[in-house]
Amino acid sequence: MDTLGSLAERPRPEALKRAIDVLAAVVLLVLTAPLVLVVAVLVAAGLGRPVLFRQPRAGRHGEVFELVKFRTMLPPDPLRGRVRDGDRLTPLGRFLRSTSLDELPTLWNVLRGDMSLVGPRPLLTEYLPRYSPAQARRHEVRPGVTGLAQVRGRNSLGWAEKLDLDVWYVDHRSLRLDLSILAATVRTVLRREGISAAGSATAPEFLGTPPLAPAVPGPDATLTVPAGGGR
Repeated sequence: MDTLGSLAERPRPEALKRAIDVLAAVVLLVLTAPLVLVVAVLVAAGLGRPVLFRQPRAGRHGEVFELVKFRTMLPPDPLRGRVRDGDRLTPLGRFLRSTSLDELPTLWNVLRGDMSLVGPRPLLTEYLPRYSPAQARRHEVRPGVTGLAQVRGRNSLGWAEKLDLDVWYVDHRSLRLDLSILAATVRTVLRREGISAAGSATAPEFLGTPPLAPAVPGPDATLTVPAGGGR
């Protein structure tokens, strides 16, 4: 039987997960350093500077951090018709996204403690007030470089499906599940599956989950369902 002392010495699941994240991030940053340098040169030559894309994202408990990735888009330029994401994506940018090479700098976010290797993807900060209470539970854990939604369809899934998978992960997270997601991520990247949503260069904007319609609407009732669009 375990004594209180031995129980206290056992690493907590979150502490063990964090230790694995740090070790893996250090190893991967060292191993991919030559590849990171090559991608940085290609981005500088094809898209110009800055090489890195930085954007505030919502992390654990909704705290804001700066996500770092390689740039994949040209800056907006209405005079040249570069307004939508699809107009701004270059062939190099599409390649980086399809191979997930644009995600390599996010290992720095993992090392800093902003993110984990596995968890719900970090989304835009303006989405925070749009989640239902159940959907907001995705922020109970650190966001991940990859996650359950990414290996179950990625951007081919609708927002409701992705957020449901995020919350399911929060409730069932374990080291075994993380390892299975990491293995599935390799297959997803190699197959280049679910890179973009139908009719979008990336993914449509999350506008919130519409409330359930009344069972029997009154004669003057008007039901409004928000349309997708944007990024």
